[in-house]
Amino acid sequence: MDKTENTYKMTIRLSPLTEFRLDRDYSLDGSRSKNEFIERAIIRYLDHLEAGQSEILPIAIQSAIDGRLGMFEDRMAKLMFKQTVETDMGLTALLSYLNIDPDYLKKLRAESVKNVKATNGRLTFERKAQEQYDEGEDDLWQD
Repeated sequence: MDKTENTYKMTIRLSPLTEFRLDRDYSLDGSRSKNEFIERAIIRYLDHLEAGQSEILPIAIQSAIDGRLGMFEDRMAKLMFKQTVETDMGLTALLSYLNIDPDYLKKLRAESVKNVKATNGRLTFERKAQEQYDEGEDDLWQD
């Protein structure tokens, strides 16, 4: 049986750029002819549409990823809430014993924002302690 007996002849129009790319690249996926390449491309695209795929991933995979990300987001939100509560408790306890000037707090916040930006958020307790120690040594020499 001849393969052409079960095929449908169709004429297509392509832009010059698309025709150039087709002529240049049709064999890259193993196609032996431009017709075979075009048929493979159409089948892939139809499979893509029939599978209900999003731009890149099938709906089932995208849905699973969205679900996992939603669970991760919920978990992170709970952890951040707990951390913020603990921070608030610590700050409240500390500030209940200190008498800090509001202007000093504004200056401290600006300095902290600068430090976080300069370190891309990678601050450590040890690094801050070393900075305080280094500043203390400078003060000794200025006296």
